[in-house]
Amino acid sequence: MCNLVTLKASVAEVASAFGARRPITNAQPGEVYPGGQGFVIRDDAGTRALQSMTWGFPVRLKHMKPTSKPKPVNNARDDKLMTFWRTWFTNPGQRCLIPITSFAEAEGEQGRMTRTWLSVIDQPLAACAGLWRPTDEWGDCYTMVMVDATEELFDIHDRMPVILHAADHDAWLHAPPEEAIQLVAKYPAERLAVERTDIPWFSPRPPTVEAPTLL
Repeated sequence: MCNLVTLKASVAEVASAFGARRPITNAQPGEVYPGGQGFVIRDDAGTRALQSMTWGFPVRLKHMKPTSKPKPVNNARDDKLMTFWRTWFTNPGQRCLIPITSFAEAEGEQGRMTRTWLSVIDQPLAACAGLWRPTDEWGDCYTMVMVDATEELFDIHDRMPVILHAADHDAWLHAPPEEAIQLVAKYPAERLAVERTDIPWFSPRPPTVEAPTLL
């Protein structure tokens, strides 16, 4: 499960790296938490567009009251892409690229967890597989596709984002679902750099819309 990513590049640099149209927005790259504002690249009438969106689909679970605030579902399990997430996964226009420079996981004893950052050695500016949709609650929103982690990373977490190879970006944005599903795979552990820190996991963070959820 991924609940924190960072993007250490300017809007112009991200747009240039992915060949995307720059957005008209005051949002800036940086650390992103569930319910916060991040950036995605999506197809827009045959061209790539870089856009700021809320990280997490607003979802009301069965046990929740109709008047309660929705939860941001910021991670999409790979084994539910053809069930819960089918509407968006099977429509190439609802897939997106999520640019990152690294993502974080929590490590350590409960209550004393610290941040461990993972970055992609062969892609300083990488892209994770994502899905997006417009919502009434928070405007355009996105979620990150997750897969089982490689065994080498199990001591950190048993799940990891689907990090796409650069050559597969177009396929994720345009391929039919039977081809896109082949891209939902583990990224080689030897191509990931691990940086353990002493920064508390529950450090002060910007306010979010609600606690994160994984479906």
